[in-house]
Amino acid sequence: MQVPRKQHRRRRLPGSSESSCIRHRAEGINHVWSYDFVVDRTEDGRQLRLLVVIDEYTRECLAIEVARSFTADDVVGVLQYLFAVRGRPTHLRSDNGPEFVAQAVRTWLDRADVQTLFIAKGSPWENGYVESFNGKPRDELLNRELFLSLEEARWVIDRWRLDYNHHRPHSALDYQAPAEFAAGCVLPASATPQPPEHSRSLNPDSLTQSGTKIGG
Repeated sequence: MQVPRKQHRRRRLPGSSESSCIRHRAEGINHVWSYDFVVDRTEDGRQLRLLVVIDEYTRECLAIEVARSFTADDVVGVLQYLFAVRGRPTHLRSDNGPEFVAQAVRTWLDRADVQTLFIAKGSPWENGYVESFNGKPRDELLNRELFLSLEEARWVIDRWRLDYNHHRPHSALDYQAPAEFAAGCVLPASATPQPPEHSRSLNPDSLTQSGTKIGG
């Protein structure tokens, strides 16, 4: 009988695509942002959707927008506001969810000169920074709180976000809080923020009245 040769296993990078957070790392503030959705419910059983946006380099949570549902226009509205107050990123990483691959979002990002990084389908680890972040509000807040209304959820979640950014030391940032670390970073000249033209208004069921609802 022939004894088969022992096969040595090959090690691969955790991200196989060029858009993964391992192969395409953030090299400075506003270099790579990533965004994703988290789902929860209010006490009456109605859905809550949380749009999370983070800066992968500073680990800041730039936004957690909460609504019953989101349209492509809503996603653009959130990004437009963040670009105005923070400056635009060079790259924006996401999965292939319908909210992110929508033509309206992709066209707007192309006009804003922001390159999209779509991870491989079925590979959430390629979007590891935002996926790791999502576990924190899930464990520390969403699994422990019973929200009675959309307005209550928005208020409590935003307070948690501010505490995370300003008072939570991060080991990857030499135990500085994300906002403290970001304050010591130099913004790229191309990403100088401009004052927003107007503030966004939120209605109870969606961030805007226009557009086709996605995932609602």
